[in-house]
Amino acid sequence: MQAFILAAGLGTRLKPLTNHIPKALVDVQGTPLLQIAIDNLVRQGVTRIVINIHHFANLVRDYLNSREWDVPIYVSDESKLLLDTGGGLKKAESLFRKNEPILIHNVDILSHLNISLLEEKHTNSDSLATLVVSKRETSRYLLFDKDDQLTGWRNKTTHETKWVRNPINLCRELAFDGIALIEPQLLNLLPAINQPYSIIPAYLEIARNHRINYFELPAQDWIDVGKPETLSQAQQWKLF
Repeated sequence: MQAFILAAGLGTRLKPLTNHIPKALVDVQGTPLLQIAIDNLVRQGVTRIVINIHHFANLVRDYLNSREWDVPIYVSDESKLLLDTGGGLKKAESLFRKNEPILIHNVDILSHLNISLLEEKHTNSDSLATLVVSKRETSRYLLFDKDDQLTGWRNKTTHETKWVRNPINLCRELAFDGIALIEPQLLNLLPAINQPYSIIPAYLEIARNHRINYFELPAQDWIDVGKPETLSQAQQWKLF
């Protein structure tokens, strides 16, 4: 399996810490987030990794070049323009192998995800993408029908709901965990990079005509360390 680590973000929620270093090199328990992500992916069988960079791109590149890694690592450089999660994935398209799934993973996410179980569900469901989600409190939810098919999106704060399939009264509201497993063919369906764009609206548009389902991860097995309070919690979190 191959993987894409989203490591280009500005880390604005972690300021002033990220005024001098990229979010990808913020330490958790003495280890940079980027290394934690790489080590976890390799430990679970990933054999090729692509990483996008923008904020303090030179520091991330220098870090990657400072040691030997167990798998080939390729860099997608967004130094000139930060392309957001969707545009960043599209830009990196040529760096992926065309014959195997791509695990997409935000660098500021820690989890106890079993990638083999995710891959098994993804393969058996014949989906173009399988999104890792949890049942937890948030302001925005993905909506799934009784067949686990992505069917909409809801913002609890603004009360906005967007349906991409027939509206349904009974649907599961699940929070996206910043991790997904996609088939490489999905890259062909992403918009061209005319401007930065988020991956969630892209998934929703693709779900109009293709199967996108979910893999549920217990909320206690996931933590977003992109905020000062959760970064503090992560210092006591069991990494693996």
